[in-house]
Amino acid sequence: MKAKILVVEDNPLNMQMVRDILQYRGHRVLEATTVEEGRERLSANLPDLVLVDIQIPGGGGERLLRDIRADGRLRHIPVIAVTAFAMEGDQERFLKAGFTAYISKPIDTRQFGPTVESFLPQDGKTDA
Repeated sequence: MKAKILVVEDNPLNMQMVRDILQYRGHRVLEATTVEEGRERLSANLPDLVLVDIQIPGGGGERLLRDIRADGRLRHIPVIAVTAFAMEGDQERFLKAGFTAYISKPIDTRQFGPTVESFLPQDGKTDA
């Protein structure tokens, strides 16, 4: 399934790696580096899935998640935290906050694509 995926990441190298993996797998990647840019891309594009770093400028990934969950047009979109926070309890904290899933950095490039795709909606939507 080809999907439209918003990646909110302020580190250029991480953005490039995620973009390259997802594009190689046939997905359309939208990019943002701040919470505000993320909000703009969400409103304009209604992606199928959002990948968000926790430590992004403008209030962080948890702020963007709260905005998504508060918006009736967006709340159904799966939001995955992609973060270097990998201490005991971090995964549970992010899931409790409302993230659909959690992927720790450094990213396992072999597993990243299939893991992300496992959270794509299965309703036949293709917006790539």
